[in-house]
Amino acid sequence: MPAASYSPAELYATRMICTLEGQVLKKTDSYLVLVVQGVGYQVFAPAHNLLKFPSPGGSLRVWCHQHFTEANGFTLYGFESEPELAFFELLITVSGVGPRSALAILEVAPQQELAAAIQENRPDSLARAAGVGRKTAERIILELRNKVTAAESAETIARMGTDTDLVEALAGLGYRREDAKSALGRVDQSLVNLEDRLRAALKILNPPR
Repeated sequence: MPAASYSPAELYATRMICTLEGQVLKKTDSYLVLVVQGVGYQVFAPAHNLLKFPSPGGSLRVWCHQHFTEANGFTLYGFESEPELAFFELLITVSGVGPRSALAILEVAPQQELAAAIQENRPDSLARAAGVGRKTAERIILELRNKVTAAESAETIARMGTDTDLVEALAGLGYRREDAKSALGRVDQSLVNLEDRLRAALKILNPPR
């Protein structure tokens, strides 16, 4: 399936820090510390990215958004890819959606599925994000519907519903929801049957040794 696209392609063309590349010093559930030429940067990131990022000692490059508020000064947000960064920056153009809310939205589903939810006018999908109410979700759809495109959006929305049920089923089996979401994101998208997707996710979660 083609990746979701959205415009404008470069919302923050004058970023002071576009990327950081260095060694991971520390990794938590919400951020990592990346050492670049002797300087340690605290970089907040989506949980699904943090799961993929290397453990302390590994090398990493992240795409960055630098956010400033008078209360907190500068905060860095990092992403595995430039398209995901661009989608994050698109979300925070919406009134009432700050960086933390945008991260929570990115945790709901892969970006192409979020784009499909916007295309298909599905605020319920976006409102599953922590701290994002239905009114905010409806505002996101209103402001971004003409700025995103997603191929086969109706089919994607149907699969999102199936995967939501599967995440809960895998959580009931003792798997972390973040791990379950990550595994389902790696399942072949041509598999649409619930049982087939569950079996494929379990193989990813329990690789042969």
